[in-house]
Amino acid sequence: MSETATTAEGEAGAIGPGRLVLVVGPSGAGKDTLLRLAQAACADDPGVVFPRRIVTRPSSPDEDNIAVSPDEFDRARDHGDFAMQWDAHGHSYALPREINDHIRAGRTVVANVSRTVIGALRQTYANVVVVAITAPPEVLARRLAARARQSDGNIAERLTRSIDDATAQADVTILNAGSAEDHSRELVRVVRNEGRRE
Repeated sequence: MSETATTAEGEAGAIGPGRLVLVVGPSGAGKDTLLRLAQAACADDPGVVFPRRIVTRPSSPDEDNIAVSPDEFDRARDHGDFAMQWDAHGHSYALPREINDHIRAGRTVVANVSRTVIGALRQTYANVVVVAITAPPEVLARRLAARARQSDGNIAERLTRSIDDATAQADVTILNAGSAEDHSRELVRVVRNEGRRE
């Protein structure tokens, strides 16, 4: 499977001073669940932004993305509307260019991305924190089977996929095998930069 990523061109220097918290992990790890809970916990904090991804796939109860057609996606990309974009699992994904304004204003932007974009984003943004959310293989398999989303493609392939890239190493890992509420609080602590050793 090929995955490609590009970030917006024409930026002078690394974008900061705000933080970009990248949430990554295998399908079925529960990223969307923890992100929803973390977003609710940060709802009253104007310094934290959870942008909606633009995806060439319908939104669902599992993911509140902005659904666009492939042609609409291409036009938006060519118009420079994306801060970053990547292709994975037969779909195109992007984050809106507005996240750069939030980061320049000192806010924290939290986004679910593919591990393949981490290297490019570490070069584009000054303050990147990578949070890997994972779960034991049997839990991942059970969650993917229960989700039964056609766009997930081959479940076995997704379970065995790995990225061998040092830049994709996580700064924080959350093993999401217990209480989603507890694990979402772990994510919120990272988002708020509480109790981390720099």
